[in-house]
Amino acid sequence: MLRFIKHNLTSMLGIEIYPLISLVLFTAFFAIVLLYVWKMSKDRVAELAASPLESELNKEVTTNK
Repeated sequence: MLRFIKHNLTSMLGIEIYPLISLVLFTAFFAIVLLYVWKMSKDRVAELAASPLESELNKEVTTNK
């Protein structure tokens, strides 16, 4: 099956640009997320870290009433 796909892809002109485009998009997305997390304030990180615990506490309080 792979040889049928490989034959079709090798016969297309300009197909070699698509892996490069996907690599650039992935790298740019990863870099943007990394910068966003790096610039995030410590208070926001602590808030996000505690949010799963707060969710569990809210579930326990509402079920105990």
